[in-house]
Amino acid sequence: MQYQHFCRAYRITKFISTIVIFFTYKNLSAQSISGKISNQNSRGVSFASITLQNTDFGISSNIDGYFIMEKIPNGEYLIEVSALGYNKWYKQISINDDRINLDVLLESSSYDLNQVVVTGTMKESFVRSSPVKVDVLTQKFLKKIASSNLMDVINNVNGVQKQVNCGVCGTNDIHINGMEGPYTLVLIDGMPIMSSLSSVYGLNGIPSSLIKQIEIIKGPSSTLYGTEAVAGVINIITKDSYDVSRLELDAFVTSHFEKNINFSIAPKLKNLNTILSGNYFHMNTFLDENGDNFSDIPLTEKINLFNKWSFDRASNKELSFSAKYYSESRSGGLEKYSHFIRGNDSIYGESIYTDRIELIGKYQLPFKENIRLDLSYNYHHQDSYYGNTKYEAFQNIYFSNLVWNKRIGSTHDLILGYTHRYQTFLDRTLANSDEKKFIPALFAQNELSFNDRWKTLLGFRVDHHKDHGYIFSPRLNLKYNPSPNSSLRLNSGTGFRIVNLFTEDHAFLSGTRDVIVKENLDPEKSFNLNINFNHIFSFLTSTGTIDFDLFYTHFSNKIIPDYETNPDYIFYANLKGKSISRGVSMNIQHNFQFPLNLNLGTTYMNVFSIDEENNSSKELFAPDFTAVFAISYKMFDSFSIDWTAKFTGPMLLPTFPEPFKRAEESHFFSLHNLQFKKDFRRNWSAYFAVKNIFDYTQKSPLIDWQNPFGDNFDTSYAYGPLQGRRFLVGMSLNF
Repeated sequence: MQYQHFCRAYRITKFISTIVIFFTYKNLSAQSISGKISNQNSRGVSFASITLQNTDFGISSNIDGYFIMEKIPNGEYLIEVSALGYNKWYKQISINDDRINLDVLLESSSYDLNQVVVTGTMKESFVRSSPVKVDVLTQKFLKKIASSNLMDVINNVNGVQKQVNCGVCGTNDIHINGMEGPYTLVLIDGMPIMSSLSSVYGLNGIPSSLIKQIEIIKGPSSTLYGTEAVAGVINIITKDSYDVSRLELDAFVTSHFEKNINFSIAPKLKNLNTILSGNYFHMNTFLDENGDNFSDIPLTEKINLFNKWSFDRASNKELSFSAKYYSESRSGGLEKYSHFIRGNDSIYGESIYTDRIELIGKYQLPFKENIRLDLSYNYHHQDSYYGNTKYEAFQNIYFSNLVWNKRIGSTHDLILGYTHRYQTFLDRTLANSDEKKFIPALFAQNELSFNDRWKTLLGFRVDHHKDHGYIFSPRLNLKYNPSPNSSLRLNSGTGFRIVNLFTEDHAFLSGTRDVIVKENLDPEKSFNLNINFNHIFSFLTSTGTIDFDLFYTHFSNKIIPDYETNPDYIFYANLKGKSISRGVSMNIQHNFQFPLNLNLGTTYMNVFSIDEENNSSKELFAPDFTAVFAISYKMFDSFSIDWTAKFTGPMLLPTFPEPFKRAEESHFFSLHNLQFKKDFRRNWSAYFAVKNIFDYTQKSPLIDWQNPFGDNFDTSYAYGPLQGRRFLVGMSLNF
């Protein structure tokens, strides 16, 4: 009996001892987690939040992205890493006797308030702190859409519309808030080299693989960028060597046999960063789904080569240089047409050869003061036939900015600059002109920070043109933060545009209409007022942003092509009255707790003109309503689904006489794209996409297509997609 009691006591003592030893060991075996939080550019993410779910353990990364979390008991945990502007990162970890080290890579969300931008103020600043409202399209957004060039991407931006201007050769441009393409200035790395002649075909020569991010300002920005920045500015920031792997390859093919190949090489060199990238696109399939005997989209072959060099100087001052070459051949028309019979007067077609060279250099002078010299040059040659009409033109633009940025105390940030623009244009065919324009300018702006809540920006610019004298462009921007998560901006300013009629509008070439310029055309001028409210909100454990805009633009001297007075002519003259673009837009972006991202935007606008007799008329190709949405879902950290869509409301269309009369207003339509992507390991991925899921296309954009050499043939009735549903499969490799 005593033995049994002893055995029972021994077992109880052993059990209690085991429990005590277990808990003691667990406490003595507390471990640590350390690591670095980085973004896709291999830069540390400051002040990211690192937490172990369902525990009290949490810490923030330091300014370089490093962190260490100590005294963590052994066990199984779900670690969560989050930072504003990035998608959340999760990982199941097991802590035992070993110290855990993590390298966390955060992916940028589609809308990043911590993104660095340069377009609004000509210097680096964060989106949330800039007094100028700037929309940013990050790499995350760009990868939602399998595309070969800028124009496929830009159409999915709220308030921005890709407009096809010719139903045969496929020329297109970018409309912002309903305003025509020539009013939008497209920059590359801050340099205005995509203008005039290049704005017709050159925009298709910016491959999406070259783009690091896109910055968009809606509203005049002539104070900093001069002519053409009337409706807004789109700045294409190109990739640097640290944005890519040492070697990257990407290729896709569609069911319409469109073939696209991208490559980039970024060797890691001491004191030198360089990237060499290229793009090749080929489309040689004749499509005629609308039954007008003409190709729905032009047959195209194009090649891009890009090289950028950045040097690490001892002074840490900037020194970089980039060069880009673009060559394209495109043709559209009847099936029997080809480049070999260009200029033929019996088989109608349009054949365009384009060659471009772009050079950009940035150099910070070796002074204590922050003085920078920006230089750019571009050469554009267009050799084309429209039916049996030949058009050949050469354009050279030499551009330079000398910019001095000076901080005065803690409240003033001053920028002074001189702009030198010299442009030559040679037309050997129709106008037989040889133009030379020299436009110097001086500009100044002062960003004044009153306190943590109030910030203002005052700017002024004066340009001198030999035909128009001095042109003045002021601006005023106010920013108020009622709370840390809210901002209210008021942006106002003027814009101007010196018209380059024959280099920007090819409507007189596609078709048989003659052009009549009624008078000496004065510069177009505009005044804009924009009110923006931005708020970061929390919903349960997830965050998002909401953007609300009111915009109003008043034009004077606007040059509007008159297609209505006589079907045989296009008349150009300065509008004696005024033109108005006004509306409201809203955008919501939300990152849910689970791996779902949602972006929804909508714009309502009214774009119209009032002549000197107070008669009002709506603008052509300016829809009353547009909307965009993008939904992204990621599963298993390696499989993602992206659905993007663009909705377009009714718009006024050109009118034509009987018997060629068409509907004078389009109907509502939408364009949807779906993409599936699978990551395999770390160095390669595959993707499959369906473009134009519901196979919507407009009817033929051609008038009297049965008689293309006749007096009534016209190619301008294009308002919607011309290419139907197609499937796409692609692969990416990173080494």
